[in-house]
Amino acid sequence: MQIRYRKDSEPKSSQITPKSVFLDRRKFLKSAAASGLIPALGPFAMANRANAALTGKVLPNVSKSPYGATLTPTKSSYVTSYNNFYEFGTGKEDPAVLARDFEPKPWSVVVDGEVGKPGTYNFEDLISPHQLQERIYRFRCVEAWAMVVPWVGIPLADIIKRMEPTSKAGYVAFETLNDPNRMPGQTRSVLDWPYVEGLRMDEAMNPLTLMAVGLYGEELPNQNGAPMRLVVPWKYGFKSIKSIVRISLVEKMPPTTWNKTGPGEYGFYANVNPEVSHPRWSQAKERVLGSGYFSGKVDTLKFNGYGEEVASLYAGMDLAKNY
Repeated sequence: MQIRYRKDSEPKSSQITPKSVFLDRRKFLKSAAASGLIPALGPFAMANRANAALTGKVLPNVSKSPYGATLTPTKSSYVTSYNNFYEFGTGKEDPAVLARDFEPKPWSVVVDGEVGKPGTYNFEDLISPHQLQERIYRFRCVEAWAMVVPWVGIPLADIIKRMEPTSKAGYVAFETLNDPNRMPGQTRSVLDWPYVEGLRMDEAMNPLTLMAVGLYGEELPNQNGAPMRLVVPWKYGFKSIKSIVRISLVEKMPPTTWNKTGPGEYGFYANVNPEVSHPRWSQAKERVLGSGYFSGKVDTLKFNGYGEEVASLYAGMDLAKNY
């Protein structure tokens, strides 16, 4: 008899979104509004108010990856309507509304720095040579909400290897599109545009690190980072930069947007770590979207449950200092 052990990244049965939450959500929201609870509901109210949807553009020839095969995905209406994407507004519901007219294709990406094959690559040239995979990952935001998402994409390592990194490449830097005419949130100076992020080379080459181009078997919706975004499942969501237009392999640690904005709150590494509190709130608990507002809090898992795959990357490091 085969005995299967549950990994930390797999939710307990108590964490799976109950069907009744969705069947009765309209009645719940109506009564919550009447009782004054709506302002505190956050994702639950927004997910219904934005009325966002998937693109309807099915991605062909997607293989099923073993990553997260036993996880139950969060309902897509939450994933597509509750987003952090400041280029389209600072409210969680703003991107689903303000990104509706954004045209993500044609799209090109500049690859430069310590690579043997620098240049400007069309989206299709970067993605098409590879077999798309569906990977179901736990995804955690720094504000203590979490979801389980079936991403579709390719390992970032596949792109980096094709670019022939030199021996000097110690980090990978990423940059989001900077176009206020297309991204209205960039008309406000809430962040230093363009949005930039970075990974250490070994993090970028880890098999878990994904360049995502889809959700739930379909092309990425605009509000989720179309046409391509990074997914680093053991780190907080702000590391998973969206709508990427530049990938640079560099020798030294690159600047990152939230570390520049609030260095005392957001570090370069941003690993999910319940042992280190954000200066303004604890990271010890999280709430899975759709699990129930009053009963959905669970313990935060170190490295978001992916310690088996990534803990060795940080052996000997002080993860409270290198947050």
